[in-house]
Amino acid sequence: MGRMSVAEYRESDKQPLVVVLDHVRSLYNVGSVFRTSDAFRVESVLLCGITARPPHPEIHKTALGAEESVDWHYYERTEDAVAWLKEEGYTVLAIEQCEGSTMLQDFRTEAGRKYAVVLGNEVKGVQQEVVDSCDGCLEIPQYGTKHSLNVSVAAGIVLWHMSRK
Repeated sequence: MGRMSVAEYRESDKQPLVVVLDHVRSLYNVGSVFRTSDAFRVESVLLCGITARPPHPEIHKTALGAEESVDWHYYERTEDAVAWLKEEGYTVLAIEQCEGSTMLQDFRTEAGRKYAVVLGNEVKGVQQEVVDSCDGCLEIPQYGTKHSLNVSVAAGIVLWHMSRK
């Protein structure tokens, strides 16, 4: 299929996009986010709080090796990760249902800007203190009876949207 090696991936150009996982409890979700991040060639994944870190068999089961290709870092506090990203010039957006949020289909990236998206805990979402420290919120439209998506599914939708040119 002409896939690049892990070494080639690590050397390849990446999107100016970072994924932040805020207290994601499921190791399978963490692995899935790694795999999706690899597919869209994001710069890195920041694992925060209780979010598990590689190496771990349950992460590997869904990441299928993407935890080896995608750069990642750990922060005990998500607020510290957001502060670092802002210092580095990223626009940081929580993926959350908030007053004043921008619907994902209405959001367009700007050329030359770097972005980070924060995805939250499977039950509690993105911590309010983290939402407050972000530059804004993106909301995925939902039309059914449920008001949330699995975090790895949300990551896939958002990363696909953010990667469109």
